Amino acid sequence: MDFIHRSYKQELLDQSGIPAADIARNLYELEVINRSLGGHTVTVDGFKSLAANHHRNITVCEIGCGGGDNLRAIQTSMGSFQTSLHCTGIDLNPDCIAVAEKGAWKKLPEFIVSDYRKVIFDTKPDILFSSLFCHHFTEEQLTDMFRWMRQNTNKGFFINDLHRHRLAYYAIRVLTVFFSRSYLVKHDAPLSVLRGFKKNELKNILHKAGILHYTLKWKWAFRWLLIVPS
Repeated sequence: MDFIHRSYKQELLDQSGIPAADIARNLYELEVINRSLGGHTVTVDGFKSLAANHHRNITVCEIGCGGGDNLRAIQTSMGSFQTSLHCTGIDLNPDCIAVAEKGAWKKLPEFIVSDYRKVIFDTKPDILFSSLFCHHFTEEQLTDMFRWMRQNTNKGFFINDLHRHRLAYYAIRVLTVFFSRSYLVKHDAPLSVLRGFKKNELKNILHKAGILHYTLKWKWAFRWLLIVPS
């Protein structure tokens, strides 16, 4: 198994023709994984870092929002300030957006079915972010993505994504064999790790995007939190 170089094998979820029920099951299990292994905590940390001292009237947008669980985690983290938060989720897959719209929300966000690059904001969101989205793309595509995110936000953007590591790969393989009922999760979760990043790879992408000021932190469990302030 090659952990030195990124894999570019396509994940099943990125292919067409996946039944909506299978996508829904996949998103449900991914939410459980995010909640259980600290993925939501990483997302909330990134949000709070950029939203510090700006609790009221914050707008946040997630690209590649999937089932919307990251936005729910952020909304929950706001506590008494929830009414001042406006969330937007963008995803290319309408079946993912359908799952997100069925979620239990205290204040329903706006969901958009679109390629994020085709979205034109009337007003730029304060914070843009993605979670477990970047590893679906090549380095060249990510360079363009980081530039787009920097140009379309007021306060900055953050990325929550996977650290490519031997232990992370074998751990998720074992966990999904015993606990997953989704063939998508069983196939894609280990592959996602192989498509994840080493620290220098992310730093090289940032350099190509012309981004010099950022923080890049390792988080449990095998996540990178990249924060780029405006």
